[in-house]
Amino acid sequence: MENIVVDNLNKCLYRNPKEPVEARVKDLLFRMTLEEKVGQMTQIERRFATADVISHFYIGSVLSACGSGPSPDASLSDWANMINGLQKSALETRLGIPLLYGIDAVHGNGSIRDTTIFPHNVGLGATRDPDLVQKIGAATALELKASGIHCNYAPCVAVCKDPRWGRCYESYGDDTQIVRKMTSLVTGLQGQPPKGHLKGYPFVSGSRNVIACAKHFVGDGGTENGQNEGNTVLDEKELERIHMAPYLDCLEKGVCMVMASYSSWNGCKMHVNRKLLTDVLKDKLEFKGILISDWRGIDRLSEPRGSNYRECISWAINAGMDMARIELQVIVPYRYELFVDHMSDLVNSGEVSMARINDAVKRILRVKFVAGLFEHPYSEPNLLDSVGCRRHRELAREAVRKSLVLLKNGKDHSRPFLPLKGKPKRILVAGSHAHNLGYQCGGWTRKWLGFNDNENGRFTTGTTILEAIREAVGEDTEVIHEENPSAETLSREDISLALVATGEFPYAESFGDDSKLEIPKEGKGIEVMNSVAERFPTLVVLISGRPLVLEPEILEKIDALVAAWLPGTEGGGIADVVFGRHEFQGRLPMTWFRNVEQLPMNGEDESCDALFRLGFGLTKDGGNEEKALNGVYQVMNGGLSSESEYSKPIKESMVHNQVSPCNPSHVVVGA
Repeated sequence: MENIVVDNLNKCLYRNPKEPVEARVKDLLFRMTLEEKVGQMTQIERRFATADVISHFYIGSVLSACGSGPSPDASLSDWANMINGLQKSALETRLGIPLLYGIDAVHGNGSIRDTTIFPHNVGLGATRDPDLVQKIGAATALELKASGIHCNYAPCVAVCKDPRWGRCYESYGDDTQIVRKMTSLVTGLQGQPPKGHLKGYPFVSGSRNVIACAKHFVGDGGTENGQNEGNTVLDEKELERIHMAPYLDCLEKGVCMVMASYSSWNGCKMHVNRKLLTDVLKDKLEFKGILISDWRGIDRLSEPRGSNYRECISWAINAGMDMARIELQVIVPYRYELFVDHMSDLVNSGEVSMARINDAVKRILRVKFVAGLFEHPYSEPNLLDSVGCRRHRELAREAVRKSLVLLKNGKDHSRPFLPLKGKPKRILVAGSHAHNLGYQCGGWTRKWLGFNDNENGRFTTGTTILEAIREAVGEDTEVIHEENPSAETLSREDISLALVATGEFPYAESFGDDSKLEIPKEGKGIEVMNSVAERFPTLVVLISGRPLVLEPEILEKIDALVAAWLPGTEGGGIADVVFGRHEFQGRLPMTWFRNVEQLPMNGEDESCDALFRLGFGLTKDGGNEEKALNGVYQVMNGGLSSESEYSKPIKESMVHNQVSPCNPSHVVVGA
């Protein structure tokens, strides 16, 4: 009997890959029960995804929170086996609709051991190289598909207007045009749509590509005081010009998914803003893919969080949410059951229309068909050799080289300190970040808040700054490594020069919100810089997700300063440039303030009193003679050129005059 059912399914129109996508969507939707439709709208965390849960609730999607895998040190094969097992459960349900499995691979697939970890977005913004970013997307897609993952919750296309925001490093910069250029990651992940592809219609090129997700819609980088999940206060034209514009580029590239922001716009939570989610994104901009909630986004609509859950679901779904990410909770561990029950009840009571449900499920099925999940639901074992391969690591190393921004080069501009020449007999390498891979990679790496809880942060394959320096100088140069140099070392007369690597420790989201933006005291960064620079010619390599306060006394004392951002696993890229094998190319993706009292700074204002202007970066030839800091250094062109492709205005107002009707008695502002 079972074989007869399977045979009948195989004859259904939706099972035929030669049929048009919309015809397959229509055919499958017609066959689905309400329970199956609600299941498709439900995404659960891996830790609750069992064969019974998937088959009983017809679950449509599973995600791994950062670091949530089959075991703490699981291999690629372990991941593939886990995901394939869950997929098998979905394919054995009545209609055999495959799971969509997603993960936050925001700078490479950082949750899995031995993958390639690329620089975080702020560093990629410093490269000004959209082709490089596209290649990074393609490499990340291969490393995801090898383990059976279909969807990457990237890119973040926020325009970070205040570095106090804890997600600043997830942004490509504070300039909208830089961010628009870097939406090339979408093409890298999904593939290049053919000429004439319908704008807003999802696109995935083939089985070696993955679904991309543009996030967080919209205005998350513009909140007051840089507060994560806060409130962005802007008129509609400025929202469009600054924060909406990158989404237009993503839609033109066929992005399959858009994630709503935790934040609010003028007091209205984005997760319930029907005007922006439905009227603008879906109707006016003609987005035909999946609109997905953020992690616990629906729970955040009421205080205390998680209360009034049924009502919150109604608000979000009616505002336009297609897929809900159901969080892992200790207090209510099986919250997805509540979601499914409430959804069914809301439809049966008429509070959520069947038309709204059908629209959501059409979008989910459309993306699954476009992505080829029905034809290629399982992992690609022939891609396992691509994970962490030499080609990908060389690509990451190139990205590190191009992201480095040289902020100071010599106390006398006629005698540059870098690149280091010759073979110094003895080098001191110091600072908390000189030999810690976890600190180099930052947040969203192996764990949500990053990895720093074992010796040297050695959680995966990679090269620390210290290791890169030792490799670069060879055996003829003695490299002395002391994180906090002793008085004896500081008194030596035979050390040629010093490198101090210091900066921020890993963080993510609200844990990174910082009103002071100082180099952390716990790393003794200021103390080490001062003590070392008083004794030796000193290069400082700053590891951070954003500009930090640089006191004039420190800047005057050190000989050279490099902003290395969060470079990832390939520290060799730093040595490549410091020792002159490659030239400095990076330009600031953000305006570098003098003190936090200046924030938020308007980098577009030429009169702003910045320490370093947007676009600053010392190079061999000096580029254009724009003055910065004390007027000594030369810098490349301060901003982007006015390429029409990226500078064209949004000609038609998208938001109109009203904000979505929010219920002020229920919706929390700026939570």
